[in-house]
Amino acid sequence: MLDWSSSLQGLAGGVLIGLSAVWLMAALGRIAGISGILSALVLERPKGDTAWRLTFLLGLISGPLLLTALGAFGNVAGQPGAVIGAPAGGVGLMLVAGLLVGVGTGIGSGCTSGHGVCGLSRLSPRSLAATVTFLATGIVTVFVVRHLLGGGA
Repeated sequence: MLDWSSSLQGLAGGVLIGLSAVWLMAALGRIAGISGILSALVLERPKGDTAWRLTFLLGLISGPLLLTALGAFGNVAGQPGAVIGAPAGGVGLMLVAGLLVGVGTGIGSGCTSGHGVCGLSRLSPRSLAATVTFLATGIVTVFVVRHLLGGGA
């Protein structure tokens, strides 16, 4: 049975992500790619270009925390009172996974938000290739983990 509440929350989240990407492009002429925003802030420290980057990243962190604090949104674990499920692995595995994601964004010259949301909307062929690669890699990974290695839910 379809859970309309979750579907509507997903739709609302998608609309807000799209609006934020459009706003950033219209207001500042910038692409809302999180890896690019963060790496430029940390590695390049551009003069006069720091405030919007910090604000964007602060919103990324504080928005979900605020919604969770309100208690009406965010239960993706399927358990009463839970916000998210238990991690599939320990802290070490999460650190390695995060490192691999970082390496992947460097190799792919961007992340899913930059390519998938902003690049596709600009009809960028490079972003289409990157997004297809992201999706195909995810599909293959789930297949291997669940069906060949016998793990997962």
